[in-house]
Amino acid sequence: MTHIASAVRRFFAFDFLKWFYPGMHIKRWLALTIIGVAMMTFGLSYIVREAYLTGFTLPDFMYYVTGQFIPRYIRGAAFMMTALGLIVFSIWKLNSSLISVLVPNRTRTESLVNTIYTQRFLRRGPKIVTIGGGTGLATLLRGLKEYTGNLTAIVTVADDGGSSGVLRRELGVLPPGDVRNCIAALADAEPLVTSLFQYRFSDGSGLAGHSFGNLFIVAMSGVVGSFEDAIRQTSRVLAVRGQIIPSTLANVTLCARTEDMRTVEGESMIAPSMTNGDGPSDRISEVYLLPENAPAHPEAVRAILEADLIILGPGSLYTSVLPNLLVEGIRRSVIASSGRKAYICNVATQHGETDGFDVDAHLSTLEEKLGKNVISSVLVNDNLSDNIPKALHSHPVRLDGELNNRIRLVTADVISEENRYHHDSTKLAQAIMRIYYDRDQAAPLPAELEEDLVSALDS
Repeated sequence: MTHIASAVRRFFAFDFLKWFYPGMHIKRWLALTIIGVAMMTFGLSYIVREAYLTGFTLPDFMYYVTGQFIPRYIRGAAFMMTALGLIVFSIWKLNSSLISVLVPNRTRTESLVNTIYTQRFLRRGPKIVTIGGGTGLATLLRGLKEYTGNLTAIVTVADDGGSSGVLRRELGVLPPGDVRNCIAALADAEPLVTSLFQYRFSDGSGLAGHSFGNLFIVAMSGVVGSFEDAIRQTSRVLAVRGQIIPSTLANVTLCARTEDMRTVEGESMIAPSMTNGDGPSDRISEVYLLPENAPAHPEAVRAILEADLIILGPGSLYTSVLPNLLVEGIRRSVIASSGRKAYICNVATQHGETDGFDVDAHLSTLEEKLGKNVISSVLVNDNLSDNIPKALHSHPVRLDGELNNRIRLVTADVISEENRYHHDSTKLAQAIMRIYYDRDQAAPLPAELEEDLVSALDS
C-alpha cells in the first residue's frame, strides 16, 4: 500500500498538473467535452422525468440499479463522479491509441502527458545554433535536445580520417562521420535503432572500420541525389529533434602551418604531425582551408542570423571548431548575428593541438578569427582534477589570470565522472541554459552587417 500511495502522490504532484499547463491545448477541449456530456445528460434527464410523469413503469431491478434507496444528493454526486472518471479514462485511452500511431517512437514507460508536453514545449524553446564537430558537439546536442526543439548543429566537413576519409576518397562524398554523431545524439528513435546507427563493423572485407550510419548516409545520398537531402531524410527516419547542416558543401581540405613553417595537409594528419613521442615537437601557427573561398551553406547562415544563442565548441579547437569559422560566410554571420555567443572551453588539452593551453589561450585563438568582443560568455569547467589517463598526454584546462572584461566567465562542474576527459551532456546543457536565461547581455553589434548578409543571401 505504501508503494501505491507513493506512486499516486508522484502522479498528482508532477504528471497530472502538466495537463493544466498553459499552451498544452488540452484544457479547452476537455472543457468542451464536459459541456457536451452535460448537455446530453440534461436532455436525458428531461426524457426520464417525462417518462415518470406519464406513468411509465420501470422493471423492479431498476430500483437497485439507479440506487433509489440512497438519498438523492449522494446518488447524484456518485453518478457525477463515476461519469467524470469514465470520461477521463476514455479520453486517456483514446489519446494513447492515437499517440501510439502518430508518435510511434514514444517509449512505453513515458506518460502520455509527458509526450504531449515534450512535443508542445520543445517547439517553443530558444533557437540555439551549435558550431563544431566530433564527439564534443554530439555530447552537447544530447543534453540540449531536452530543452528545445529549435536546435541547429553546424558541422565541419573537413574530416578525412577513418571511415569518413575512406568513403570520401573512394566515393567522392562529403565525410559523414560528424553528421552521423549529431544525428545519433539528436535522434528520438528507439535506443536500439540509434545503437544500430552507431554500430561499427570490426571485420569483413571492405567493411572493417566502417560504421553502419556512415554507410546509411552515403547510400541515402545516392537515393535522394545529394548529401544535404540525405541528412534531411535520415533525420526524418530517426525522428531527429532539430537539424544538422554542413558549414559548406564544398570539398575542402584542412591545412595547418606550423611555427617552424611546415605545412600539413589533411585534418587527420595535423595532430600526429605536431607530436614527437611523449611531447609536442612543434606548434600550430594557423589553420586554413583549401580552397580558401568555400561558400557557406545558405541554411547555416540563415540559422546563425536568426539564433538566440550561438555556441562554439566543445571539441578539438583547430580541427573541429575553427574549420567552420574558416568558411567566410559562417564567420561573418557569427559576427553579425544579434544572438548571444558563448564558447564552451574544453575540459582538457588535446595532445598535438593545444598542449599547455589554458582558458585564455583557447579564447585568444578563437578571437584571432572572430575579433574581440564577439564572444560574450565563456563556460569553464571548475571540477579540476589530474585524474586523466597519462596515455592521452593531456592536462585539465585551467583558468590562469583574467579574461576580457566584456566577456562573462561562467564556471560550473560540467565534467563526466565516467571519463574526466569529456563533458557530461546533462551538466553541460544545464549550464548552457543558465547562460541563455541570463538576460544581462552585452549590447549587440550594429545590424548593418546583418542586413548586408541577408541581402547577399537573397540575391
